[in-house]
Amino acid sequence: MPTREAAPRPDVSDMIAVHRVFRDTLEAAPALVVETRPDDPARVEVIANYYDNILRFLEVHHEGEELLVFPKLRDRCPDEVREIDKLESQHQDVVCLLEDAGRSLAAWPGGDVQAQLSVAVRLEALRLQLVAHLDEEEAALGLCAANLSPEEWGALPRHGMANFTGDKVWLILGLIQERMTDEQRVAMIEHMPPPAVEMWTGFGERAFRELSTQVANGAA
Repeated sequence: MPTREAAPRPDVSDMIAVHRVFRDTLEAAPALVVETRPDDPARVEVIANYYDNILRFLEVHHEGEELLVFPKLRDRCPDEVREIDKLESQHQDVVCLLEDAGRSLAAWPGGDVQAQLSVAVRLEALRLQLVAHLDEEEAALGLCAANLSPEEWGALPRHGMANFTGDKVWLILGLIQERMTDEQRVAMIEHMPPPAVEMWTGFGERAFRELSTQVANGAA
């Protein structure tokens, strides 16, 4: 008898690159913030805006999982509901810290040294909570691969691009691409809508390189 081919499964390894964006940028945050001179408002603005975009990406990333991933897993994996509920509950814990960090970032430009230290402390508190969650989420990626279609998985980055509220989507694209394999980068470009590809190739990649050098070298 002919055998029916198994349904194609998504490559969920791209989530590791996304998570590394949060892990790496938040790990670097205390030093980048504390080493910024209070008498250099241009540098303060660069670093505050950089992390504002990171936080907005985290926000839309979690929103996408809550809308597009967790409900499907809950329906299709009744034996894993407790684990899915746990991951979703962890999102709520992260949201509180994310909001605290966002308020601190908004208050930093024009603020004093105490405002600067508040940013460093709150970004580190967010990192500690988030990393524990990311570890558990990555352990559950096999569940996503086994129970979601490639189209369903692909809806996650599309949601992120369509609903990102920061002012530098090219920064997010660049940070993710830096942490991908060559094959993943090619696939990412292939699945981006034409206007996004034009933005990235036209000026986004160049702007990302320039900002990354600026952030790393301390030159505002």
